[in-house]
Amino acid sequence: MANENVEVARGYHEQTKHSEERLRANPHHLDWDNQPIPFKLYRDLETIPLPRQLEPGTVSALHAISASVGRETEPTEQVPGLQALARVLYYSAGITKVRRSPGGDVYFRAAANTGALYHVDLYLACRDLPDLPAGIYHFGAHDFALRCLRVGDYRGALIEAAGVEPLAQAPVVVASASTYWRNAWKYRERAYRHAFWDGGTLHANLLAVATAQGLASKVVAGFVDRDVERLLGLDPAREGALALVPLGSTAEPPAPAPDAPVLNLEIEPLSSREIDYPAIREIHSASSLEHGEEVARWGRMVLPRPEPDPRSELFPLRPLAEADWPIEPLESVILRRGSTRRFDVSRSLTFEELSTALAVATASIPADFTEGAESSLLDLYVIAHAVEGLPPGTYYLRRAERALELLKEGEFRAIAGRLGLFQELPAAAGANVYCLADLEPLLARFGNRGYRAAQLEGGIVGGRLYLAAYALRFGATGLTFLDDEVTEFFSPHAEGKSVMFLTALGRTVRRSPAPRGA
Repeated sequence: MANENVEVARGYHEQTKHSEERLRANPHHLDWDNQPIPFKLYRDLETIPLPRQLEPGTVSALHAISASVGRETEPTEQVPGLQALARVLYYSAGITKVRRSPGGDVYFRAAANTGALYHVDLYLACRDLPDLPAGIYHFGAHDFALRCLRVGDYRGALIEAAGVEPLAQAPVVVASASTYWRNAWKYRERAYRHAFWDGGTLHANLLAVATAQGLASKVVAGFVDRDVERLLGLDPAREGALALVPLGSTAEPPAPAPDAPVLNLEIEPLSSREIDYPAIREIHSASSLEHGEEVARWGRMVLPRPEPDPRSELFPLRPLAEADWPIEPLESVILRRGSTRRFDVSRSLTFEELSTALAVATASIPADFTEGAESSLLDLYVIAHAVEGLPPGTYYLRRAERALELLKEGEFRAIAGRLGLFQELPAAAGANVYCLADLEPLLARFGNRGYRAAQLEGGIVGGRLYLAAYALRFGATGLTFLDDEVTEFFSPHAEGKSVMFLTALGRTVRRSPAPRGA
């Protein structure tokens, strides 16, 4: 079984690490004349326009992000209509801003995405809904419409691919997939990491929006890949399925799925030519599950995470009381969210703000690769530059104690800039949050599939940090990094671990008021 040959994941991770030497020896120049279009465009499929009147809801962003709304309620009949689906799709993958430029318009989406290249698409598989017939649909962000790929209820086929629970109780299943070239044009082989980073930030939004609407949801990362990809009509040489999210609940089980012939749908070319990166196809194939027995084993696997006693001073987190959380609705925060381009080094975060963001971002993720309130594949490390109430230095987040353990006190702005690929942003930020994973036990327990899951969880935590930061009225941006140097910097505590995601947090530079008469 390919998933058990973990040398593939080890080799891919090593091959795609950033280092100063590699970047200098192998520079990459963007071919702007060959830039791929940022959308998957089907030819000759009728559109089903989605409702565009999407007013903000009443659930605050921090409550929705941490899934604290309705957590204790009993399961009820939750069958979303087209309006609810439109909200989920728009606030997770819709176009929220357009920047006009002489070189062409840039379309920014609801969730952060590496290079603003937006290579992750969403699909729906649903039963008959009040205003949408049963079928498999593709969400077109460019015109905010659905296109029907298959007619009929195919949820049963997804249940066979991913196991009975929790898909069997869902009237709708949202599937995500990456078209590699749309990201590899800039990031080459590293684009497979980005598929799960960007899928993670998108799913952070999706889970929060579902929670805000009272819809049950869960990230399912274990499924028989070829069955899901065939059902969605993906090209296995160019695209790969990322995750399934059951949405809502119903007591009515799906009927057996009808036959699913191979789809031969015509799609507009992304660019004049595509460059193939075999390493992407190799890691996707090697981390694919091939049959139901592999999926069943995946679902029963829990990663034990013993943690040594703290060796240094602990700073207990001081999150704001829920009564003091900002009341701005989630949807408004998503519309304001962006990737901060300049941090203000003269203004600090407060420890209460950082604590709140960390607490919300690390709340239990409903996923098949996490079990229990404290379960996670990741360890979080922090470089604090300017946080009132917290000495500058490096820290490790001790989840069980809800505290930051001081690793080394000192001023590390210069090294943070270097670790963040020589950029000013991580040096100017108030704090940088690094998601690291100990890959060896993870691969031993989950196989190559565990590599996907760790990257995906890193993206979800990063996406939650984005939303929490904007809810608390400061800025955030996701950044790339020098892999081994990050590990070395946090060692010996982080020895043997690998970086999955980096988020910089801080006050944004205030815009100067426009001159009078402008």
